[in-house]
Amino acid sequence: MSRPEALFPLFADITTLPGVGPKLGKTLTEAGLSTPKDLAFHLPYSVIDRRPRASLQGLAAPATATVEVEIGAHFPARQKGRPYRIEVTDERLTFQLVFFHAAGDWLQKSFPTGARRIVSGKVEMYDGVFQMVHPDHVLVPGPDAELPEFEPVYPLTQGVTLKALTKAIEGAVDRAPDLDEWADAALVAERRWPVWRAAVRAAHAPRGQADLAPTAPARERLAYDELFAHQLTLALARARDRRRKGVASRATGKLQSKLLAALPYKPTDAQMRAIGEIAEDMGSEYRMSRLLQGDVGSGKTLVAFSALLVAVEAGGQGALMAPTEILARQHLAAFRPLAEAAGVVVEILTGRDKGAERRAKLAALAKGDIKVLVGTHALFQEGVEFAHLRLAVIDEQHRFGVAERVALTSKGHAVDMLVMTATPIPRSLELATYGDLDLSVLDEKPPGRTPITTALVNAGRMGEVVEHLKTAVAEGRQAYWVCPLVEESEVSDLTAATERFARLRAVLGEGVVGLVHGQMPPAEKDAAMAAFETGATRVLVATTVIEVGVDVPGASIMVIERAESFGLAQLHQLRGRVGRGAAASTCLMLYAPPLGETARRRLEILRETEDGFRIAEEDLAIRGAGDVIGTAQSGLPRFRIADLERQANLMGIAQRDARRLLADDPGLATPRGKAARTLLWLMERDKAIRLISAG
Repeated sequence: MSRPEALFPLFADITTLPGVGPKLGKTLTEAGLSTPKDLAFHLPYSVIDRRPRASLQGLAAPATATVEVEIGAHFPARQKGRPYRIEVTDERLTFQLVFFHAAGDWLQKSFPTGARRIVSGKVEMYDGVFQMVHPDHVLVPGPDAELPEFEPVYPLTQGVTLKALTKAIEGAVDRAPDLDEWADAALVAERRWPVWRAAVRAAHAPRGQADLAPTAPARERLAYDELFAHQLTLALARARDRRRKGVASRATGKLQSKLLAALPYKPTDAQMRAIGEIAEDMGSEYRMSRLLQGDVGSGKTLVAFSALLVAVEAGGQGALMAPTEILARQHLAAFRPLAEAAGVVVEILTGRDKGAERRAKLAALAKGDIKVLVGTHALFQEGVEFAHLRLAVIDEQHRFGVAERVALTSKGHAVDMLVMTATPIPRSLELATYGDLDLSVLDEKPPGRTPITTALVNAGRMGEVVEHLKTAVAEGRQAYWVCPLVEESEVSDLTAATERFARLRAVLGEGVVGLVHGQMPPAEKDAAMAAFETGATRVLVATTVIEVGVDVPGASIMVIERAESFGLAQLHQLRGRVGRGAAASTCLMLYAPPLGETARRRLEILRETEDGFRIAEEDLAIRGAGDVIGTAQSGLPRFRIADLERQANLMGIAQRDARRLLADDPGLATPRGKAARTLLWLMERDKAIRLISAG
C-alpha cells in the first residue's frame, strides 16, 4: 500500500512552498515543521482585528487599529536615539506615527505631507496623545489597497518572522485537497462540522476569539480527526490481538470457591464484576489484554489473585511482575494468606535470589510445583523457565515499557495479560494510552475501611505536630512520616529523611522510630519495613518509596512534609497508605507558606475528596496531559491540534466511532473505510496501515 496521490502535495518538500528557501526550510524542519502538511496543522493561537475604523476616538489603548489618515507635519529626531514623529489626522482626531532608527529621506518619500495613507498597527497613549509606533502596514488608499480584516498570529520559532511563516502556511493551506468523508455522517451533522478541506481553511482564517476556541467547529473537527486516527490505530491493534489465538484457560471454580469461603469479608460488586470479566476473557480462545484500574484501597489484590487462580485451575501457572522489590514483597505478603486458603504454592523471585536457593526455585518453577510466581523484572531474565505460564499480571504498568511486557508474556505460549494500575487515570488519557486494552474498573471500596481526615497544617506548627504524634504513639498508634522531595536528587532526599529521623528519635525515644529510603541495601529496607509491620517501631520515616502498595493496617497517621512539593496523584497514593484498618485515620499535609495558586488548589482538592478518579481529572486540568502519566515512559501520544484537557469528550467519541467502523468494516473496504485509510496516511499512522495490509 502506498500513500494516496491526492496527499502528494501535502508531503512534498517544504521548499516547494512560496517564500521558503533552503535556509528557512532548514529552520522550519528543525522546529518540527518539515512538510506542507505540518504547516497546514500549525494553527494560529491569536488573531489581530484589522477591520478599518473611521477614527481612533474612543479606542481603549493599547489596541491594534486600522485607520485612514491625512499626513501632516514631520518632526525629525533632534538628537541620536530620539524618535522621528509624523503628525497625522483621521476623521476626528490628530495623533502621531513614531519611528526609531528610520532614514528621514525615506520617511519624507513614504509619507509626503498632504497625502492620504491607511495605517494599521498597535496604538498606545503617550503624554495624553495616541501614537502608533512603527505601523505594521502602510497602504495607499485605492482599489489595490488590500488588507485582511483579520490576521492570524502563529506560534513562531526562532529565526522565522510572522510574515514569512504566514506566507508559507497560506501556500500549504492552498494545497489541502478535497477528501472523501471519514467521520460518521450523523456526528458531522450533529456537531455542524465543515468537511475536512473547509475546516483547514476556516481554522487558518479566524474572525475573532471565538474561532480560536477548542469548541469552534473547524478546530473541533480537526482535533477529532487526529483523535479518530489515533483510536483507529489502537482499534486495529486491538482487533489484531483479538484475532491472535490464545490458550483457553477455563476456570473450574474449585480454588476460587475455597478462597472466597475463607475471606473474612464479602467482596464488593465491582470486585465480583472484574473477576467475572477476567475469567470470561481467559476462557475464550483469544488472548486477553485487559487493564484493571482501581483507586487506592479498592481491592485489586483479590481480583489479581483470583485471576491467577483461574490460570492454576486450568492446569497452568501465573506470574505477577511489580516495578520494585518492596512492592513485589508487599504483593507476596498479601497473596500468602489467600494462597494458603486456596491451597496453592506462591513464591517470589527477585535479583536478590542467589546460588542454591535460586536454583531450587527455578527447578520447582520449571517442574510446575510453584503455581504463582511474584517478582520484579528478574522474572523475564534468561534461565527463568515456567512449566506452563498462562497469565502475566503486570502491576503499575506505567513504570514498565512495552518491551518488558512482551519479554514476560514470551515466557509462555499465547499468554493472557492483565495490566494493573493503582493510579486512577482520567478517562481521556486512559483512552489515549490504553485504548487497545479492555477495561475493568474498581470504583467501590471494600467494607470496613475508615474515611481519612485530611488537614492542611502550616509547617511553622511542626512542634505541635510532633507533640500530637508523641501522644498518639503513647496510645499505641502507628504513623508514617514522609519526607519532602528535595530537588530531584536522591542524595538530598536522603539527607532530609536522615535528619527528620534523628530529630523524631530524640523526641520519641530509641527504638520507636524506623527509617526507610531508596538508597538502603534491600535487606535493611526489608528489616525496617518488617519492624514497622509487626509494630516493633511505631513511626516510619520514609522517602516516597512507600508510595504504592505498602499495606500496614495498624498505621493510622500519615504526615507528609512539604506536601506542596508533591503531585496530586502522588499525595493521593501516600494518603492511601492509612485508613486500612478499623482505627480512625488522619493525614496531615505540612506546607511551607506562602502557597502558590496551583499548590493551594492541589491541597484543597485532597482535603475535599478521597475519590481518586475525581482527583485524577483535577490533576489533568492543573498539570496537563504529559505530566499526569509522565510522558517519558507512558508513550502518551503527542497531538498537534487535539487538546486532551479541553477536548476530553472527543476522545471517547473517537474510540466508539473507530471500534464501530472496524466492527462493520474490518478491512476498511467500504467508501467510508477507504476514506479512513486516507486519514491514516494523512496522519502518518504507518503502524495502522501495516496492520490493515497484514489484516
